[in-house]
Amino acid sequence: MHFFSINVSMAFADAVAAAKDALERQKFSILAEIDMHQILKKGLSVDVRPYLILSACSLPLAYRTIEADDVIGSMLLCDLVVQERKDGFVEISVVDPACTIGAINHVEMISIAEELRLLVQNVMQDIEAAAKISHAA
Repeated sequence: MHFFSINVSMAFADAVAAAKDALERQKFSILAEIDMHQILKKGLSVDVRPYLILSACSLPLAYRTIEADDVIGSMLLCDLVVQERKDGFVEISVVDPACTIGAINHVEMISIAEELRLLVQNVMQDIEAAAKISHAA
């Protein structure tokens, strides 16, 4: 699988909050928040469903990655996508770092990708847990 994806039964704003909280718990820094809904509405005058990209990274792993390969910047961030689906669910997805950084034939990059993969999986599990708590309440 090239990415991890979950569908949660939450309001969009609650799913975004759960994603941010999960990223913070796993020690990710959110470097950018890209609201594609607003960007496309402003730039193309089209109205799309809520679609947000949270560009995040683990600073310690980012530092190790740059030290190992200083041209890695284009693959450094984890972009977590939060999008509202037509069926009432919110989908949250993120690329599997083992398929990007881990694909580089470099021992340190493979090690970093595996560590990052575990953190990303933990983020997704945290979001699922928050959705279950929210749904039960």
